[in-house]
Amino acid sequence: MIDIDLNKRRWVIVFIFITFMFGVISRLYWIDWASDYPEMIHDGQVMINTNDGYAFAEGARDIIAGFHQPNDLSYVNHTMSKFTAFIYHIVPFSFETIILYMSVFFSSLLVVPVLLIAREFRVSGAGIVAAASSVVAVSYYNRTMAGYYDTDMLNIVLPCFVLWGLIRITVRQDRFSIIIAPIFGLFYHWWYPSSFTLIGAMAGMFLLYTLVFERKSLQNYQALLLLIVAVTNLSATFRLISIIALYLLFMKKEDIKVLAAVGALVLFVFILKGGLNPIWFMLKFYVVRDTTEALSSSFHFFSVNQTIQESGAMDWDYFMTRISSHPFFFILGAIGYLLFCFKHRAFLISLPILALGILSIRSGLRFTIYAVPIMALGLGFLVNFLLDFFKVKGALKLSGIIALTVVAVFPALKHIKNYTSPTVFFNAETQVLERLKSISDREDYVVAWWDYGYPIRYYADVKTLIDGGKHLGNHNFPVSFALTKDLVSSANMSRLAVEYTEKAFNDKNISSPFKAMMKDYGFDDPNLFLTSLSLKDFTLPQKTRDIYYYLPARMIGIYSVVWYFSNIDLTTGKGYDQPFFASARFVQVNNSGLVLDNGMTLSTDMKNIIYGSQSIPIRGFYETRYDESGKFSVSEIIADKDGILNVIILSDGTFIITDNKAFNSAYVQLFMLERYDSEIYELVISTPLAKVYKLKI
Repeated sequence: MIDIDLNKRRWVIVFIFITFMFGVISRLYWIDWASDYPEMIHDGQVMINTNDGYAFAEGARDIIAGFHQPNDLSYVNHTMSKFTAFIYHIVPFSFETIILYMSVFFSSLLVVPVLLIAREFRVSGAGIVAAASSVVAVSYYNRTMAGYYDTDMLNIVLPCFVLWGLIRITVRQDRFSIIIAPIFGLFYHWWYPSSFTLIGAMAGMFLLYTLVFERKSLQNYQALLLLIVAVTNLSATFRLISIIALYLLFMKKEDIKVLAAVGALVLFVFILKGGLNPIWFMLKFYVVRDTTEALSSSFHFFSVNQTIQESGAMDWDYFMTRISSHPFFFILGAIGYLLFCFKHRAFLISLPILALGILSIRSGLRFTIYAVPIMALGLGFLVNFLLDFFKVKGALKLSGIIALTVVAVFPALKHIKNYTSPTVFFNAETQVLERLKSISDREDYVVAWWDYGYPIRYYADVKTLIDGGKHLGNHNFPVSFALTKDLVSSANMSRLAVEYTEKAFNDKNISSPFKAMMKDYGFDDPNLFLTSLSLKDFTLPQKTRDIYYYLPARMIGIYSVVWYFSNIDLTTGKGYDQPFFASARFVQVNNSGLVLDNGMTLSTDMKNIIYGSQSIPIRGFYETRYDESGKFSVSEIIADKDGILNVIILSDGTFIITDNKAFNSAYVQLFMLERYDSEIYELVISTPLAKVYKLKI
């Protein structure tokens, strides 16, 4: 029988390469799929598929250009943007190609620490299973696929390297190893500042492990102090120099008195620089929820937390599938994890990473990726343990590991084939934004919902009021108001929001633009102030820049959610009755009329909407179209002036059913019907996918 020792360095390197390439090739499938759709290609390259990616892309673009506008919210200071700009200068590829492929290669590096962790415990066979199954696991793939240009590409890789460094110390007890976890911890904290909580939890777990099992290990305490330095609120350069200097000191003097003196100094500086303040901030944001957020004792805004899918709770089957690609493998992984910890207690140090992933059952699906490599190691350990238990060795053991790995990754590969996520925008939409760029100035603002803020700034190079990072309830309120209220109120709010936002940038005494508006206009009651905006002769502040409305067809699907943020009594936080707005597609014709896919039926005489046992009278019927030259027109029939609902058939065949309040909203009037006061609005771009208006006041 051929003797194969998978723990030897050459075998570990071989399987690092194989599993890394497996992760890369698996991610290339999406690019191949998207390349068949011209609408997903812009300037000869497939576009990215994550909204937040455009924030980093904007920042990197501005770094490369060497300038950006004051107060434009550009991510020029973000690590991701700096890292991307650095890569742009050293590789011979276009910027669009770089941001498309970065996650393909960097996220696949997860296999390296996973295999190294397994090797420390002399169970590299487990590492092979874990590396292959984790690098393509459902949630990890979803957040690191090709085009998913976001910090997640290294957000799991780096803490796994930290974990490897801590485990290596406990297993080897060598002085060299004490610098590994701190260096990767420093890089992780630089890359993703919110990692402070996880690194802190890992440090706490490592301290607990040391006190219980290895309290006399000087190396453990030295590594712990260096890890604290790595996350202290000092410049990254200073922290790096400090880590290296202290490491050299520890290498030269292995003395308990030196350790105590250094420890006292490190802890003092850590606390002095506010090290205890941010520990629970991110956890609280996703775990402790409220439907409203209070800006002060007077105003209560609708909280965005209730509408973010990735911060919502999930059911157990979905939870297990996201972590291990199938509930069966999750259960095996859980058994394997317990067995792993029983056989090798140092693996308990992984508990904080696993716990953060398990908390996702309550705090939201975005955190499931943290549990992926740990549960995969549990699965791999169980496989390796059973093969050893039945005395399967050599080439036969390797064959068994490979065969079981193929079985473990099959559900993930099936998911990859079916997970055909579209790009954030289609090419026609980016062309609209590039046309907007050609007619606007960098100081101009675009009023649009926060989902579109980052792409708008990237392609149109303008300013926005809200985006994927600035969307608390008080931020969203004026934009929601502008998109959902009547055209006059909308225009007045847009001008106020823009001018007072700019004013707040320059006047640090303004903590809330909305409160500043009310104070300047002499209102104490926010509801009375908002009512006054419906007056056409409302006195507005001096215009300092142009304002544009970006109204995309894709907002139809979330328009009801947009309403929530301004359809609220700011003095109590209680929402008003929600206006009726629904979209549907035609299904079939029956004896009752036109059947729609939302359960409604349009009666044969076109006078009523039938829903269940209800027959609701239609006020107006509108059909929109574009002719061959691109000219827009609307056909209108008033069926019953006292009717309750309005039916709009868009040029793509979508049916929109609204009550009268929603019908008169800015989005419906401007985007769907192109009805507006030419003294207030100017239509500058009109396409079926998106329309742009310029505010004249």
